[in-house]
Amino acid sequence: MPSHVLQRRAVQSLPARIAASATTNQGVQLPTEHFDGWLAERRKANTFRVDRIPFAEMEGWSFQEHTGNLVHRSGRFFTVEGLHFTEDGPPHGDGPHSDWYQPIMRQHEVGVLGILVKEFDGVLHFLMQAKMEPGNPNLLQLSPTVQATRSNYTKAHQGGDVKYIEHFVGPDRGRVIVDVRQSEHGSWFSRKSNRNMVVEAVGDVPLLDDFCWLTLGQINELLHRDNVINMDSRTVLSCLPTDDTSDDALLTDTELLSWITGERTRHCVRTAPAPLDQLPGWKRRDSVIEHETGRYFNVVAVSVQAGNREVTGWTQPLFEPADQGVLAFLTREIEGTPHVLVQARVEPGLVDTVELAPTVQYTPHNYAHLPEQERPPFTESVLHAAGDRIRYDVVHAEEGGRFLNAENRCLIVEADAPLNPPPGYAWVTRAQLTSLVQHSHYLNVQARTMLACLNAMKTGTR
Repeated sequence: MPSHVLQRRAVQSLPARIAASATTNQGVQLPTEHFDGWLAERRKANTFRVDRIPFAEMEGWSFQEHTGNLVHRSGRFFTVEGLHFTEDGPPHGDGPHSDWYQPIMRQHEVGVLGILVKEFDGVLHFLMQAKMEPGNPNLLQLSPTVQATRSNYTKAHQGGDVKYIEHFVGPDRGRVIVDVRQSEHGSWFSRKSNRNMVVEAVGDVPLLDDFCWLTLGQINELLHRDNVINMDSRTVLSCLPTDDTSDDALLTDTELLSWITGERTRHCVRTAPAPLDQLPGWKRRDSVIEHETGRYFNVVAVSVQAGNREVTGWTQPLFEPADQGVLAFLTREIEGTPHVLVQARVEPGLVDTVELAPTVQYTPHNYAHLPEQERPPFTESVLHAAGDRIRYDVVHAEEGGRFLNAENRCLIVEADAPLNPPPGYAWVTRAQLTSLVQHSHYLNVQARTMLACLNAMKTGTR
């Protein structure tokens, strides 16, 4: 590597290099105005098809005789099981007792979500993949360079090699920028996490089909478009370090950590396995497991063809939500510093009971039968916000490898929300969220999406 490059990198900090990429909206490799054409070309270059099928037509999947749990004959990948969740009311009486049953996915493997970065003309570029996932509403979205379970990259499926995996595992990987385990969807996965990584490449990197180099500024621009940047990319991008500080935060870092610890200890949560075929309120039919009310989500089966995947055809179960969800950050300035309102949210599949979530995280369809006072706090502030208060409004899909047509409307709304919010809510700065996301199990996957959106909204481009 030339000495002048090493000297410049020694002077310029990593957050500064990331910030420079975020303010550069034209990449060396793929101009932004050519991106739509490139993505359309990748879509035409491969065969993609997803068909719903009865459970009996899934190859290698079956319902266990004694539990009804849905399992793969290899014992790998994941299982769909039953879960019984209970939460005792908080000791001070500011929350209800909860008790319910639901299907949940259990996957013991820790996957790799990794983005490779490299400098071109002095600016960091991110290697992104046009990846087909069967649950994506438009099938093809931009994923990390590597998005693979352990079964994928150890080839338990007997498929092809995972491209670029050598940059993230093994002795020859590059310079690690981010490496942190983060939770998956706590409402649909049981204690599932993935390794979120950003690695700077050492030496030349061949550019393969279905991959492109983009600056962070280009990616942030694409985050303003519906269903382009997939969930796995968003969670990795949220973990990037910045040079912001929290000196003017309403809560000091110590106070914030103490508040989180207090929220985790005031909730008494229990989860226990339950047979999938004996869940109260849930019915299994030939092609679907569904709740008797039509709310929440369904378990369905699909047959998939994808010409550019390690395995080009397979069948699998997917979770399909009942309707589009809403994720929102309420934001306001407090003594001149922008803050966002977060909630400490209990979800049955989380490792540590509570993680920070967006101000609003809910599916309106699931609450439509309830009176307004029983709906989550701040939903009216979000859904009825005046247009001039909405700072960000984009639809993003959730993880398409496990969830079918799972979308959320993601909003950032300026609001006159109270400085003293109700129990379970706190005002934090963007810098504090960025600091917390450097560690495992502080921000849930929805909050990480919203942090990526917040970062995309904040950065200007040149």
